[in-house]
Order: sequence, then structure tokens, then C-alpha cells
Amino acid sequence: TMLALPNNTAISLTFFLTGIPGLEDNHIWVSIPFCCLYAIALSGNSMILFVIITKQSLHEPMYYFLFMLSATDACLSLSTLPTTLGVFWFNAREITLDSCIGQLFFIHFLTVMESSVLLAMSFDRFIAICDPLRYVTILTPARIIKFGLMMVLRGVLVMTPVLLLLKRLSFCNNSILSHSYCYHPDVIKHSCSNIKANSIYGLIAIFLTFGLDVPLIVLSYVLIIHSLLTIASPKERHKAFSTCVSHIGAISIFYIPLIILSSVHRWGHKAPPYVHTIMSTAFLLLPPVLNPIIYSIKTKEIRKVILNIF
Repeated sequence: TMLALPNNTAISLTFFLTGIPGLEDNHIWVSIPFCCLYAIALSGNSMILFVIITKQSLHEPMYYFLFMLSATDACLSLSTLPTTLGVFWFNAREITLDSCIGQLFFIHFLTVMESSVLLAMSFDRFIAICDPLRYVTILTPARIIKFGLMMVLRGVLVMTPVLLLLKRLSFCNNSILSHSYCYHPDVIKHSCSNIKANSIYGLIAIFLTFGLDVPLIVLSYVLIIHSLLTIASPKERHKAFSTCVSHIGAISIFYIPLIILSSVHRWGHKAPPYVHTIMSTAFLLLPPVLNPIIYSIKTKEIRKVILNIF
């Protein structure tokens, strides 16, 4: 029988991370595509950051927000890389409670940050299309810095209660998690305490972040489409909306896997283990891998600079 241990016990509480169920004997081979994805994510986002920093012509509001998105994606990849490759390469499945909570904080904080940046980027596109004459005066560098600080503050304020509520729980020792990293809904279900407060606050946190961001993003695009319909020339409509294509792609590859993964953890208790693995991989690796590719292909200025570098 597993022993319920309070969080202040002297005994080291340990969780066990999970690689890909059923393929434990082939983890070295499985690690190859994961290594490729991490390499693409880190190199792609680093390239975007380097290009925006070094090219004066890209020092504009749109690219400042893209800089924030790439920085967030790079950090999100780094937050899961050590434990994921540790499981695949060295079968290093054990992780202490404190290390797990630390990783969990950064994963969810960076997820909230990414959602905030995508909202800011939708506001940027709304101003650029609906009020282009005031674009530069509204989105000044000082105001963009304030937006960035507000995003960081919101992430910290939302995640701090999560940490405090986690620290008060008792856990069953040697619990086996569903992923190769620590994810809040996955961790709390292994608690031997009453997790009602954690679940309720988890829903509140979702409402305060994604529950606000998604409707505001949708509203911004409703206003953008309404504004575009007033433009007489179809060519002008196409040109204006083409500047939004990359952002729409970034929204889709971030929110769709996130919604599915959250649903699987809350209601998909009977789902096969590989479903959790596939969705967790899509959630954490698709945005960092695909965002640099999308923006490099669809944004003429960035594509031109990258081609010149090579």
C-alpha cells in the first residue's frame, strides 16, 4: 500500500516520469525524432531572435511581439528538454516533488505568457489594419515594454496560488506521472489529500487566462474582418489579411492541442496512455517547432534576412 506523506516530511518524495508506453525498450530510437524537434525549435527561435535584434529594419511593433513569442517558445522547449531526453537516453525517470513543482511552474507560466503574446499580436494586427495612421503612435516601444511586463506579472500572479496550493498537499510516494515532464492536472491527481481547492483554482486560472484571451482574439478578428469588408478593392483586402495568416496559424497550433490535452486530463481517464503522450508532445513541441517556420515562410522581411544570412 502506498504511504501518504505530508509535503514537509524528511523522506524524499519521488515521482516517476513516463516516456512512451509500450516502447520503453526502444527509447533510444524514439529519442531521435524528439531530438530533431527540439533542435528545430531551439535553432529556429534563436534565428528569429537573432534576426530581429540585429536588423534595424525589423525594429517595429509587429516584430517586437514576434520576438516575445520566439523567446517564450524557446524557453518552453528548454523547460521540458532535460527531463524528456533524460527519460529517453538514461531512463532517468525519478523526479523529486520540489523539482517537479519547479518545472510545472515554468511550463504553465510560459503557456500563460504565450497566450498573452498571441493576444497582444492580435491587438497589433487590429491596430495595423483598422487604424493604420495611428499605429506607430499607439504601439510605441515604451508601451510595448509595459505590455511585456504586464504579461510576466499576470503569469506570476496566476501561478503563485498554484504553487501554494500544491505545497499544502500530501502525495502518494512513487506516483507514476503520465508524461516525461510535470503537468499540473497530472500531478494533483496523484495526491492523497482533498484536491477540490486545486481543481477549482485550476478552472479559475484557465478562465483568467485562456478564457479571456480567446474571446478577445476572436473579437479582434471580427473587427478586422468587418473593417476589411469596407475596403472596396479585393486586392487590398487580400493584402491586408495576408499579414494575419501567420498569426492565425500560431493561434491554431497553440490553442487546439492545449484544449485537447486539458480535456483529456479532466475527462479522458479511460483514454489509452499513448493519447496522453501524443497530445502532450503536440502541445509542447508543435508551437516552438512550427512558429519559426510559419513566420519565416510567410513574413517577407524575415525570410529575406534569413536567406541573406545563409
